Amino acid sequence: MAIRSDAQAQEARFFGLTRNVFVLGLVSFLTDVSSEMTLTLLPLFLANVLGVKTSIIGLIEGIAEATASLMKVGSGWWSDRIGRRKWLTFAGYTLSAIAKPFLAVAGSWGTVLAVRWVDRVGKGIRTSPRDALLADSTPVETRGRAFGWHRAADTAGAVVGLALSAWVIAATQRATIELTRATYRTIVLIGIIPGFLAVLLLALFVSDVRSSQGRARGEPLLRAHGFPRPFYAFLVVIALFTLGNSSDAFLLLRAQNLGLSAFQIALMLVGFNILYSLISMPAGEFSDRLGRRQVILLGWGLYALVYLGFALAGLAWQVVALFVLYGLYYGTTEGVARAFVADLVPGGLRATAYGLYHAVVGLMAFPASLLAGVLWQTWGPAAPFYFGAMLAALAAVGLVAIVRPGAAKAV
Repeated sequence: MAIRSDAQAQEARFFGLTRNVFVLGLVSFLTDVSSEMTLTLLPLFLANVLGVKTSIIGLIEGIAEATASLMKVGSGWWSDRIGRRKWLTFAGYTLSAIAKPFLAVAGSWGTVLAVRWVDRVGKGIRTSPRDALLADSTPVETRGRAFGWHRAADTAGAVVGLALSAWVIAATQRATIELTRATYRTIVLIGIIPGFLAVLLLALFVSDVRSSQGRARGEPLLRAHGFPRPFYAFLVVIALFTLGNSSDAFLLLRAQNLGLSAFQIALMLVGFNILYSLISMPAGEFSDRLGRRQVILLGWGLYALVYLGFALAGLAWQVVALFVLYGLYYGTTEGVARAFVADLVPGGLRATAYGLYHAVVGLMAFPASLLAGVLWQTWGPAAPFYFGAMLAALAAVGLVAIVRPGAAKAV
């Protein structure tokens, strides 16, 4: 696979983006078309078709995300160690594409767990090297724009995937409240096609990048002085926020709890992702000018308000409105937080840093999802959302109090 220097990676421009950044956005677009069709409605398949309880759904989501998180650490470290990004990214996307078709024949929650586990292994392998490749392919002054584009393209794929899912639901089961097995199987079979197209696009049009700041071969994975202090502080704050950020599966179950049909939920998700996609790139550009921390604070404030709204909602239309606003939170924070990580660490440690960042998010998602399921069953549907809103507010205070980005030199 061809390897390009930092300078070469910045030469070719597509709408103000380097070729790697532009194509990786298209890869994520196609992958998310596939993922949204096969995975987003999976909690409804588990609950409606297989009769699985919310605690088990939380367990499945928690194990899946924890697995991905552990893989992200190892793949990030290995990418820095060998100085390569592309082949690990390619391997991860390929593994996920191969796993998803098995959801079409899943007959138990154990089978679903196995498929989700393999899919998340693939995500874990690809995410840290891919994010490092994005950062390495972009100058620091446009880094927010690059990550914003990637999030926007990824989320546009979600819009297309969910729109296709809504079309399939409308054509096969009309206004039926619960998702049926036949409908979900059709959705999965259509959804696997763009996943394999994404792998092909990545193989043909993305080049590896040799960072100007290489990592010493054999350097220990968690060397205590390897990262600036602001990065570690950011990890602590992210851990606190994520403990209250349970799987979005509970938002879907909350929507169904208030009377929305599977078709209506799919349309609601389309609206959510449209706003997410439209906001991501402007939010990234805004962070290039205003600063990453300020934009993240704005997003977390929105999150706390939206989760409080989910706790208090009593009518279906309120959930729809809140879910669309939830897209504003995602668009404001997801790409900006990843750009912030790149600002806090030197280039030769970047993939490892992304591995640790994603590991913290994923590992905390395990107890977050499990706890949300228990809170739901014990105190009712509103309980996990009160909890999430409270921790988001505490995390925002922590971001102001202990994360000092000015102390770290952006590379």
